[in-house]
Amino acid sequence: MELVELGELTDRQWSELAAGERHPWGGEAEELTWRDKDRLLGLQAAGGRLAAVAGTVPIDVVVDGSETFAVVGLGGVFVTPSERGGGLVGRLVEPLLQQASCDAGVERAMLFCRAQLTGLYAKLAFSEIQMPVWAEQPGGRRIEMPMRAMWRPLRDGATWPAGRVEVLGLPF
Repeated sequence: MELVELGELTDRQWSELAAGERHPWGGEAEELTWRDKDRLLGLQAAGGRLAAVAGTVPIDVVVDGSETFAVVGLGGVFVTPSERGGGLVGRLVEPLLQQASCDAGVERAMLFCRAQLTGLYAKLAFSEIQMPVWAEQPGGRRIEMPMRAMWRPLRDGATWPAGRVEVLGLPF
């Protein structure tokens, strides 16, 4: 598999990745509006077909009304059903976060995932955020995210403050 930088994911690429899966994001995520990613990587199999994708976007968060800080939002992580369980998530996430850790001032990465995927992300050094996480949706609505939120330090000594988390903008 070859790691490739993608611009946007085309409808055809997404259709091939989803491979007919009815609720590829587990049902919860399909109901939400998500922020576009600034950087998108894919793993391309022989013949040019995508096997997996993931993206990142910088975003600000506030915890319990304290000072605003930037995180790298990791999202859109998807592995085609026939390739799941083969370590592809780590092959995408590590290069994305390595690049993000080079960005000045960003000490943490954050993601949203289904409950059954927390163990996978824990293996990639993510920890679950125990407090509620709120994000924007169209029309000025703020919602408590129905998915699990996790974070990972990108620099030595980075910690996650305790308290309610406010994502400033759409979730990622």
